[in-house]
Amino acid sequence: MEIDPRLGFEPVDRETEKLGYDIESCVPGTGKLRFIEVKGRVAGAATNTQTKNEILYSLNKPEDFILAIVELREDGRHRVHYLRRPFQREPDFGVTSVNYDFAGLLARAGEPA
Repeated sequence: MEIDPRLGFEPVDRETEKLGYDIESCVPGTGKLRFIEVKGRVAGAATNTQTKNEILYSLNKPEDFILAIVELREDGRHRVHYLRRPFQREPDFGVTSVNYDFAGLLARAGEPA
């Protein structure tokens, strides 16, 4: 919610609605939306857990979905990474969530844009 306005986008908090993302961010002048799922993890954490709904939403909107990983540091500061196309396949039918390697996600992520 702090980063997207600085990048020129217009975010709306949708976290409580359980849509498969936390932020709906409008690209001004186009009506196009970006869908951002925010996950905070302590730096060095082993895994990052994603719900089935989050994974499915990302696969349904691959060009518009961003996984925003907030890396929480020991000194109280944080760093935000944006990962596009974070997931490659949908979970099995009975799965409710999936654990991903946190370092692997960070390795594929970049600066917010």
